[in-house]
Amino acid sequence: MNTNVQITPPNISPKRKLILSMNITEDGFLSGPNCELDWHFNTWTTEMAECLAEELKKADSIIFGRITYNAMAAYWSVKGIDLTGPVEDRAFAEMLNTYTKIVFSDTLKYAVWNNTITVKEDPEQYIKKMKKEVGNPVMIYGSAKLVGYLIEKNLIDEFHLWVHPVKLIKGKPLFGAPVLSFLELEKTRQFRNGVVLHYYKLKV
Repeated sequence: MNTNVQITPPNISPKRKLILSMNITEDGFLSGPNCELDWHFNTWTTEMAECLAEELKKADSIIFGRITYNAMAAYWSVKGIDLTGPVEDRAFAEMLNTYTKIVFSDTLKYAVWNNTITVKEDPEQYIKKMKKEVGNPVMIYGSAKLVGYLIEKNLIDEFHLWVHPVKLIKGKPLFGAPVLSFLELEKTRQFRNGVVLHYYKLKV
């Protein structure tokens, strides 16, 4: 009898985490007072796009609110076939188009993006059920109103905050309070254009 046989345990992933990836200004705004995002697009670089794609590779699903979903569907659904664009954009577009997309909306009639699930039920209950599943992380981009609700319900596990070297003075804040007392900083990454990516997790 061979007593040296090694048994490999099954490859079981942990329960799903919900990860927010959000661009914000130095003074904590996610957009201008009228949803202006020009400051974000003006400082976006290839280096940042490559990092964003690497982070998305670890996930398999994406959550949106209706407004962000419609905007990203209009832009990214055609980027995968646009061979004139940057390679990193095409790679990111391919993942976006392939992954399951969950959009929370009471008014969205038609899901124009492939692999989309439209959810009309309470986001809190849906996400709580989803987080009990075994699987890869789920990302959420933009979707300010939905994000505010999920922060209030303590459902976001990690915050990837891309802090741009810009001050708007006034706009729409990400957090209601300036001090992130409920978050713990894990690490940071500095980009050549001055943007700093902060990785936070919820304090235990």
